[in-house]
Amino acid sequence: QVQLVESGGGLVQAGGSLRLSCIASGTIFGRPIISIPVMGWYRQAAGKQRELVAQITSGGGTNYADSAKGRFTISRDNARNTVTLEMDSLKPEDSAVYYCNIQRVNDYVLHYWGKGTLVTVSS
Repeated sequence: QVQLVESGGGLVQAGGSLRLSCIASGTIFGRPIISIPVMGWYRQAAGKQRELVAQITSGGGTNYADSAKGRFTISRDNARNTVTLEMDSLKPEDSAVYYCNIQRVNDYVLHYWGKGTLVTVSS
């Protein structure tokens, strides 16, 4: 089974920075992970729907939510199946549970989610 393990959440003051990391491991239908075309981060604040924060393709193409542009940077290490989200100039409205997401592992049309890591930004 595919497993996603997130780390790096926590409490930070407004204007501060945090780095979230996620590593993918395991197998899919009995075979090792060979490719992860899309990796990304979503977030869900209390009482709100889950929303995309940023995505990155295996070729390095990125897509950011408007709220993340200019403040957050997504990167990945294809050899280690890891994705990182650097968050700067954090605002209280960034407070949410952040979820790692991977798509189309080994070209299967499936999404996998991590359990989430809590980010709290105090004003």
